Amino acid sequence: MRKRDVMNRRRLLKGVVALPFFAATPSFSAVLPALARVARIRPSDPGWPKAKDWDELSRAVGGNLLRPRTIWQVCAEAPRTQICLASIKDARNPIALGDNPGGTQVSGWLGAWTASASAYAVAVRSTADVVAGVNFARQHNLRMVVKGGGHSYLGGSNAPDSLLIWTRAMNRIDLHDAFVPSGCSTPPTPAVTVEAGCMWIDVYTAVTTKAGRYVQGGGCTSVGVAGLVLGGGFGSFSKRYGLASASLLQAEIVTADGISRTVNALQEPDLFWTLKGGGGGSFGVVTKITLQTHDLPESFGWAQLKLKASSREAHRRLVGRLVDHYAENLFNPHWGEQLVFHNDEVHAAMVCQGLDDGQAKLAWKPFIDWVRASPADFIIKDGPRVGARPARRWWDIEANPGLVSDPRAGAAHNHGWWRGDGDQASAFLHGYESQWLPAALLEPAQRGRLADALVEAAQFQAVELHINKGLAGALPEVREQARQCAMNPRVADAFALMIVAAGGAPPFAGLPIAAPSMAQARRDAESVAKAAAVLKALSPQSGSYISETDFFREDWREAFWGANYAKLKTIKDRYDPDGLFFVHHGVGSEDWSSDGFTPVQS
Repeated sequence: MRKRDVMNRRRLLKGVVALPFFAATPSFSAVLPALARVARIRPSDPGWPKAKDWDELSRAVGGNLLRPRTIWQVCAEAPRTQICLASIKDARNPIALGDNPGGTQVSGWLGAWTASASAYAVAVRSTADVVAGVNFARQHNLRMVVKGGGHSYLGGSNAPDSLLIWTRAMNRIDLHDAFVPSGCSTPPTPAVTVEAGCMWIDVYTAVTTKAGRYVQGGGCTSVGVAGLVLGGGFGSFSKRYGLASASLLQAEIVTADGISRTVNALQEPDLFWTLKGGGGGSFGVVTKITLQTHDLPESFGWAQLKLKASSREAHRRLVGRLVDHYAENLFNPHWGEQLVFHNDEVHAAMVCQGLDDGQAKLAWKPFIDWVRASPADFIIKDGPRVGARPARRWWDIEANPGLVSDPRAGAAHNHGWWRGDGDQASAFLHGYESQWLPAALLEPAQRGRLADALVEAAQFQAVELHINKGLAGALPEVREQARQCAMNPRVADAFALMIVAAGGAPPFAGLPIAAPSMAQARRDAESVAKAAAVLKALSPQSGSYISETDFFREDWREAFWGANYAKLKTIKDRYDPDGLFFVHHGVGSEDWSSDGFTPVQS
C-alpha cells in the first residue's frame, strides 16, 4: 500500500530550504497590585542581572540554565566550517529543531523576524523550575518567552535578549479511564494528562497506538501539545472531533505572580477559558493539560491525486467540478486536510475517519470517473490513491510508510514526521496569509463565485483550502463546543481555512548555499498578497486562525477572536497586570512596542 505524501502538510513551502543536509494556590486577591509598566531590561542595560544572580537561578533549577545559540548563529560565526556543517545537519529535521533551545521550526519571516536565541534559557523539568524562571524574569524585569515545540510562524517562541522558559523536558503522559477535574462533580470521562513539552507524536503513540483511543491533537507530529491547544488547535480529523481546546478538561498554569494554578470549568473558570484558544504565551506558562479522549474509529483513510488541465477553460471546469464534488460528497464529518489550486493544476491530499476502504473509494468515484471521461482535457499526474487502514496503526512508524523516522542516533523509536513536513523545516517565510471561508460559499448559487475566485487567485500563487480547519459540516455539538472556546466563533461557520504562502532558503551568512534573492522574496510576498486578496474579498469579515496567519495583519484582534477579545483582555489585565507575558499579536500586545520591550503610553 502506498500512502506517501498523504500528510504532506503546508506543501506551499515544500522544498524551499536548500540545505545539505509550588505553592498552594491562594485567591487572586493576594497578587501584588499593578505597578506602572517600565521598559524591559536588556543585557546592555545597567540593571541586567549580575553573574551571581544567574548562578543563583541556575542552582534553583538544578543547573539547567543554558546559553542557547541558533544554528544560523553558529554558521555566521564560523562560515562554511565543519562546526557549521555539523550544526545545520538537522536543519531539515522538525524534531531536532524542537530539541534545540535555540531552534525554531521556520527560520524567520521577511521584514518581520529572524530566529534569535535568547540570552539564557531555563530547561525546565518541573513546575518548580517554571516558578523559579517566572519569578526571576518578573523580579529583574526581563523580556520572557516560552517554547515547547517551537512551531510559531509569528516568532512568538523566540526573542533576542530574553529569558526563555523551555518546556521540552517536561514530557510525562498519564492515561485515565475515568477523570474528574479537581473540585468538579461532572461524570468521569476517559482522558490523558500531558506535560507541556510533549509532541503530538508522543501523545498519539500513548493514546492511539498503545491504548486504542483517540485524542484531538495536531496534524504535524512535531508540534508541541500546549501551544496547539492554547491556539485553539486543529488536527486532520477536526471535522469529527472539533478543536483540540474543546477537549480541554483541566490545566496547570504558572501565572505572572509565580503561582501555579490548577484551573478548570469550576476553578478559576475565566482563566481556564483563555487557555481554550486565547493564544499561547499571553496568560502564563502552561505546564500540564488534561484532554478528553474519544472512542477510536475502525479506520482512518486517505485520498491523493494531482490533475493538470490542458487549457484555461478546462482548468475552470476542473476547479468548478472539484468544488461541486466537495460540497456534495465530502462536506461532512468524515473528511479533512487539503485541496490545492495552482496555475493549471488541482491537488487533493485528504484524509478521512470512520470510512472503510470501499467507502473511501466510493466517495471519490464520481469525480475520478468524470476526470477520466475527458482525457484530452485532464492529465492525471499522480494517483489517484484512495484507501483506508486500521486507525490504531495511523501513527505507528513501523506500520505506516507515510511517516519518516527521526534518523539521529539515539532518537526515540516512535519519533517521526509525515513525508513532506521536513521540506518546510527551517524555511524562511516570504509571505503567509489566511482567511476562513464561510459555508455559504458551498451553496449551489455561490459555488461558481468560489470557483472563479480560486482560479483567479491561483494565477498569482498556489492556494490551499484546509477543510479540517473550519467546522462547518461537523456535527452540531462539535460546532457548539467551538463557540464556547475563546477563539473567533466564526470558525464554527467556516468550511475551510484558506492559506496562501511562499518561502525560501534561510538568508543568513556563512551557510554552504548560494544566497537567496531578496528581490524574489519580495516578489513572492506580493504574489501572496494578490492571491489572498481575491479570496478574502469573498468574506472580508470572516476572520483567521492565530497559529497560521499573516504577521502583518492589522485587524488581528477581530480576526483571531472577534467579540471575545474584550473579555480576553480583561482577564489578561487581571492575571498579568504588568504585561510580563508578551507575544506578537497576542492578547494585550497592543500595550507594548513590537519587540515587547517598551510599554506604549496610553
